[in-house]
Amino acid sequence: MNKTQFTDQSVEAFIAAIEHPVRRADAEVLNALFQNVTGWKPRMFGPTIIGYGSYDYTYESGHSGTCQATGFSPRKANQVLYIMPGYQDFGHILDRLGKHKLGKACLYINKLADVDLDVVSEIIRAGLDDLATRWPITST
Repeated sequence: MNKTQFTDQSVEAFIAAIEHPVRRADAEVLNALFQNVTGWKPRMFGPTIIGYGSYDYTYESGHSGTCQATGFSPRKANQVLYIMPGYQDFGHILDRLGKHKLGKACLYINKLADVDLDVVSEIIRAGLDDLATRWPITST
């Protein structure tokens, strides 16, 4: 079982409590963008991740759990977008994104002014479409 679980914490209160004004404003934009692309309501996944949709997984090792299908976390250093399940190479899309860094299944953006939001939307959709080929996704 994952340590990180969905909670009943208010997404709106979490965003409102972000101290840095640009990070807070960017989080408001991202929340609207993720809701628009997915059609799902946000839910807090752990104390700092805003998740949209969920999926249950079981790996060959037997490890299983539930995870957000997509989402983001407004961290002090940057916005962390959890939009790529790590299975596909989205380089052809990322080339058009703007300034970013990649993790295994994360996209790090300093501020939204550095990127093309239409490309962010495209990546969210591509990540969900790819994830859905592996695990059934449930709306939130």
